[in-house]
Amino acid sequence: MIRSAQDVRTAALAVLAPYLQTPAEGTTIVLQHAGGAKGKAVLEAGRNTKPLEIPCTKLTRPDERADFVRAEVRRAGGRISPDAVSALLDAVGSDLRELSAAAAQLVGDSATAGGTVDADLVRKFHQGRAEVSGFAVSDLAVVGNAPAALEALRFALAVGVPHVVIADALADGVRTIARVASAGRGDAYALASKLAMPPWKVKRGQGQARGWTEPGVRRALGVVASLNADVKGEAADPTWALEHAVRQLAAARGSR
Repeated sequence: MIRSAQDVRTAALAVLAPYLQTPAEGTTIVLQHAGGAKGKAVLEAGRNTKPLEIPCTKLTRPDERADFVRAEVRRAGGRISPDAVSALLDAVGSDLRELSAAAAQLVGDSATAGGTVDADLVRKFHQGRAEVSGFAVSDLAVVGNAPAALEALRFALAVGVPHVVIADALADGVRTIARVASAGRGDAYALASKLAMPPWKVKRGQGQARGWTEPGVRRALGVVASLNADVKGEAADPTWALEHAVRQLAAARGSR
């Protein structure tokens, strides 16, 4: 198997091409290519042999990864609860190969429970969080869950997520709520065009906007504006500034 075929150099392709055209008997050559213009010559060389081509669209949204986990559990003959899906994504991260392997293992481990994977089983075998992004911190802060947001914040900082990136994610979360709330109620797909936002983001913003008041949103916008300056040098301790902002955002939700 040739991984990252897009990185194969032109000189190496001259050596590889004959093997692609006439592989040795009993040999299967697999090319893994990321797509795009880079390394297109090796991709075309492979396509010229009329191979089996399996397109794999990159999954970027959380709901797509959740659907992937559910499908992998079903393929392994099991079932998984919604909270277990979230727990598994938190614990394993976004690598699809690792998620697939974990899903199959959990179904096997849940055989005594009829193949049903629940959150307790996930936590039993997968402790901790593999990756926490600034958006994970933001999602928790804007729904008022300060303890979980602070936990996610500390983990994100521990694994090297920059202060500025987390601050930008918090600002994006607040701005999304402000825009969605001001647009009024409506179908996410209909509002998406009006707001120039993807439907999934509008839908998530509608859920997060519940519990927010107009004064609270104004207060939150002030918090993230000050935070932007704090993490860029105004504050003596940017970590403290982020923690303080998370608490302020949670308090702003529902304020009048």
